[in-house]
Amino acid sequence: MPTQTEKALWFQALHQRPEILVVANPWDVGTARILTSLGFSALSTTSAGLANSLGRRDRTESVSRKEALDNARSIVEATSLPVAADLENGYGHSPEAAAETIRLAAETAGLVGGSIEDSTGNREHPIYDFDHAVERIAAAAAAARALPFPFMLVARSENYLHSRPDLGDTIRRLQAFEAVGADVLFAPGVTRAEDIQSICASVSKPVNVLVGLKGAPALSVSELAALGVRRISLGAAFSRAALTAVIRGAREALDQGTFSFAAEALSGSELASLFGAPEDMRR
Repeated sequence: MPTQTEKALWFQALHQRPEILVVANPWDVGTARILTSLGFSALSTTSAGLANSLGRRDRTESVSRKEALDNARSIVEATSLPVAADLENGYGHSPEAAAETIRLAAETAGLVGGSIEDSTGNREHPIYDFDHAVERIAAAAAAARALPFPFMLVARSENYLHSRPDLGDTIRRLQAFEAVGADVLFAPGVTRAEDIQSICASVSKPVNVLVGLKGAPALSVSELAALGVRRISLGAAFSRAALTAVIRGAREALDQGTFSFAAEALSGSELASLFGAPEDMRR
């Protein structure tokens, strides 16, 4: 298996190539191995997918830092691909908490990238004040730069996910995050093509866009690339799709007494061929 440093350099190079990077989001070992075998170049954990698998709601306080990093480590160990993580708000409000989360992500989970968001987890005050948000990213960036390999720090502006569709403030935050050392910029929930293009034109670092949001315009990889996007993530889209299939099958069995859903499912041997063994999860 590649070393952590080799994965980190590879992940960094994926952000520098001309082609757009599509990052898949597993939530356990099985999905990590499937997505690896299907040909993705990099993976990132999903906080919502993990919360779904644990039967919890996706909130900042729903999953502890230890649980998230233990899950990330199991995914890292299941694949030869570089793995980043959704690290929510850094599991604490202070800049020091964000920095410590980055350090632990690299040193204990084997991650080569991760995101820190400006969401507080407080419904009454969902977004950190601007200066505090920037201080937190600056601390996370300093922790990332102190590592012995490149760690791709993603800085997230969460306005649009918390009913604050303020494009001007979102761009201001992303520009400030870039200035203090973020490697990738991300404003999940921004879905209009013109807004995405404005964000990409306002910064020089790679911009990540979240796709697969229910009700959002279905922009393709080529369309997003034309807007200036350099990286795409799917968040919990695969998790939601998988659970939707479970619910539909269960409802058919309970309500209709039929099991036609099983005819469309992969066989056990087909799934086994996708899982492979850990040593098969090489590029």
